[in-house]
Amino acid sequence: MEIQSLPLRDGNSIPKLGFGTGTAWYKPDGKGPFDQSLVDILKKAIGAGFSHVDCADAYGTEEELGVAIRGCGVPRERLFITTKVQDNVFNIPQAIDDSLKKLQLSHVDMYLIHAPFFAKNDEDLQKAWKDMEQVKASSKAKSIGVSNYLRPHLEATLRTAVSPPVINQIEFQPYLQRANQYVPWMQENGIQVVAFKSLAPLTKGKGAPLDALLETLGKKYDVEPSAILFNWHNQ
Repeated sequence: MEIQSLPLRDGNSIPKLGFGTGTAWYKPDGKGPFDQSLVDILKKAIGAGFSHVDCADAYGTEEELGVAIRGCGVPRERLFITTKVQDNVFNIPQAIDDSLKKLQLSHVDMYLIHAPFFAKNDEDLQKAWKDMEQVKASSKAKSIGVSNYLRPHLEATLRTAVSPPVINQIEFQPYLQRANQYVPWMQENGIQVVAFKSLAPLTKGKGAPLDALLETLGKKYDVEPSAILFNWHNQ
């Protein structure tokens, strides 16, 4: 499976398709027993051609991903690993060290602030981003970005950023396309949009208007409905 990459403003690039470790394997409060089944699934996904794997401290899946990376047989330099900080967002230097220890890595390819809702004011957002820039400067993350940020959160961050966020990972799918030209505004500011819940119309939206259209297009092009959705995101 060949997966194209998306160029980032910092000179790096990110695979357009990634394998997530959240929804199905999420552990409440980020804690729970080690999940060997997730390790096995991750090895299969990497073996099938997924080079980008997405995790987060809040998911509680970093340890499993670390074991899978060690045992998958694919060189580290061919993988793209994303993790996110949420649980310890007020101490990001410690948070990245904790994540790297669980992942058994010296660096991640992408490090994200998981959500902006910890912040009581713009200064909290700006302080957190300064800490993220230090993570990048220390080479513990090749690229840095955010997740679930709305435009006011990004505007506050950009006002003081030296190394601006290269991506904003948000829910984006046919039933949630964002209003007020938010996506074009991000792209104009050099922030690539990375979507999660891309397949929500198939998993959460059954019985909704897209069902018939996805089935019709799938038959027309002889592909699964998921392929239609992925192609829509890639436009």
